[in-house]
Amino acid sequence: MTKPKVLISDKMDPNAARIFEMRGCEVDVITGKTPEELIEIIGQYDGLAIRSSTKVTPAILDAATNLKVIGRAGIGVDNVDIPAASAKGVVVMNTPFGNSITTAEHAIALMFALARQLPEANERTQKGEWPKNAFMGVEVTGKTLGLIGAGNIGSIVASRALGLRMKVVAYDPFLTPERAVEMGVEKADLDTLLEKADFITLHTPLTDQTRNILSAENLAKTRKGVRIVNCARGGLIDEAALKGLLVSGHVAGAALDVFAVEPAKENPLFGAPNFICTPHLGASTNEAQVNVALQVAEQMADYLVNGGVTNALNMPSLSAEEAPKLKPYMALAERLGSLVGQLAHGSLTKISIEREGAAAALNGKPIEAAVLSGFMKQYSDSVNMVNAPYLAKERGLDVRSVRHEREGVYHTLLRVTVGTEAGDRSVAGTLFGADQPRLTEIFGIAVEADLKGDMLYIVNEDAPGFIGSIGSLLGQNGINIGTFHLGRREAGGEAVLLLSLDSQLSSEMVEQAKQLPGVKTVMPLRF
Repeated sequence: MTKPKVLISDKMDPNAARIFEMRGCEVDVITGKTPEELIEIIGQYDGLAIRSSTKVTPAILDAATNLKVIGRAGIGVDNVDIPAASAKGVVVMNTPFGNSITTAEHAIALMFALARQLPEANERTQKGEWPKNAFMGVEVTGKTLGLIGAGNIGSIVASRALGLRMKVVAYDPFLTPERAVEMGVEKADLDTLLEKADFITLHTPLTDQTRNILSAENLAKTRKGVRIVNCARGGLIDEAALKGLLVSGHVAGAALDVFAVEPAKENPLFGAPNFICTPHLGASTNEAQVNVALQVAEQMADYLVNGGVTNALNMPSLSAEEAPKLKPYMALAERLGSLVGQLAHGSLTKISIEREGAAAALNGKPIEAAVLSGFMKQYSDSVNMVNAPYLAKERGLDVRSVRHEREGVYHTLLRVTVGTEAGDRSVAGTLFGADQPRLTEIFGIAVEADLKGDMLYIVNEDAPGFIGSIGSLLGQNGINIGTFHLGRREAGGEAVLLLSLDSQLSSEMVEQAKQLPGVKTVMPLRF
């Protein structure tokens, strides 16, 4: 079996390459390549491990004919075109926790530097001035810290602040009351936080919702004497408005590690009073650099070798422990999606994925992605679990996932339903022997069948002699039948016939089958 091949294109800890090799991958460390040089070589690699220097553009992705995963050693993925990677079917991973402590500690360090005006005091002391009476700082003990963003890094900052005997007020739309109690913080809306906080730290990604969250309007709502720290993302603060409030004294101090435009060779805040800045050092410790390099290598190797998905930005997470259990369900899901995609025609408006019995207790996102992968293969020949949801969204398909606690006839069941102009069309399946996918129902008719290889789907009137007619037709054309599966609504009513065949039917043979008495539908299938 050929080993997956990985390219490390940015400088990172050498142990990352060793982890790839230990986990069963070949690895090349080739750094400093221009985009044009990278385009020339990227086609031979299954994985690409990067930091911030490599820019993964659509042009590079177009040349990456074998690429399956991009791993960013760090949090920010501004240098990866995620929509283009998703459309290409490439998983994009980051390492959001490897530098969490480092970034949180940097925020606390900047908060102390603001409270005691350390940079300016250091500079003037080294000039020989001894300005003992020029600096009157403030204690952090007893002060209120306003936390904008209470995720992984924000929660670490909160725990450190509580250890300093600060009060913490947190604004985060995803922070539940239970989690706030667990963290020991007060959950508040943004206006309340701005009104109460003596210090404000930001720990949120840059999105359309968070861009300029500290706008001129919101900065004006802060209490006089507030001190602001941002180690998260540039663009969260209106920098020009912040400078005006520093000059006026309304904001007592600000410390930024990130800027709207980086590298920040010039900025409106440079030279403002009581302003401290660092050149995006939040993740810059030896420990953090090692951690993110090792983590990205472990995650990428896990995906390429075992199918585990961790910290992916465009695909549901799937742990290495979950992967073996989910594998047969995902095979069943993909075949059901493929079946309904091949059989349902016309304008499709929605698709519903239902899980029942044992399947209801499983991680539903990978199963949903597998259904969409099988379904969307009818519309594109380069579909996988990564880009299938993207393609479905692009086509305006309404995708719904439903979990039922009830126990049915089967111990586990998946049902896929599509909405068409003619009404809903549904297929269902289960696992036999824990790992054998099996169709159990098609458009309301009970039938048990394997879904694999070349098959023939026929709807006909239930009448004596039909099986002989179709068998004779196939035999006359040299087509051998592998398996034969029958189902019907009622005696003499509509019947379904699913045949697995040893070879593919020609279009002429399909037309001949349609001419048999009582036939309503004939459709060749392929899995």
